[in-house]
Amino acid sequence: MEPNADATTGGAGTAHRDPVFSARGLSKVYGSGDTQVHALRAVDLDIWRGEFVVLLGASGSGKSTLLNILGGLDVPSGGEVRFAEHRLSDASESELTTYRREHVGFVFQFYNLIPSLTVRENLALVTDIARDPMPIDEAIALVGLTPRRDHFPAQLSGGEQQRVAIARAIVKRPEVLLCDEPTGALDYQTGKLVLEVIARINAELGTTAVVITHNAAIAGMADRVLHLGDGRIQNVQINEHKISPSELSW
Repeated sequence: MEPNADATTGGAGTAHRDPVFSARGLSKVYGSGDTQVHALRAVDLDIWRGEFVVLLGASGSGKSTLLNILGGLDVPSGGEVRFAEHRLSDASESELTTYRREHVGFVFQFYNLIPSLTVRENLALVTDIARDPMPIDEAIALVGLTPRRDHFPAQLSGGEQQRVAIARAIVKRPEVLLCDEPTGALDYQTGKLVLEVIARINAELGTTAVVITHNAAIAGMADRVLHLGDGRIQNVQINEHKISPSELSW
């Protein structure tokens, strides 16, 4: 590990690749006057295509704000952020909607599945509007749920529902997968299964993965770990030798 590496510097094999995300001087302020909250403070960051990045930090450190700006769900108060050739920091709401639809897959702590629809039908909601979706059954197979594809969410465990949420996120073939505490509502063993799915998507499809967690044990599976605190990237670790999710313990 290189604990003091720069957040604009990638891990092994990234030196000659273009960043999928690039941020300079990124800031976010909520409220005004005496009620101002500085969620991000002058963040400089590059994330490289195909990289697996973990954002680690306590509640209020700025992790979710950073992820939401990268995903086009929020806009910065200052600075610049780009996705490839797209400048997100001054994009219109219509442009951000198109960006989210065409380039980003989201996975949240809570699954947000439609309870009246089967697994396949939940994914079909995405493929109906996606530009170049993969076959639904292929996405379901990638998360290991082929035998459950005609089940409703209430017939699935929490871990299975989260895997459906991942399949729904990747079925449109996004360049990036943004995950906000994807194991936060799951027990230890189920959480590791979900992390294995995310690692598989990253490795087999080359999808850039950014995962928020407060669980330091997850850091070992990342290419880079960005430690956030007080709205800043406080520390960066590069894992020259990543471990598999099955080797994690917490």
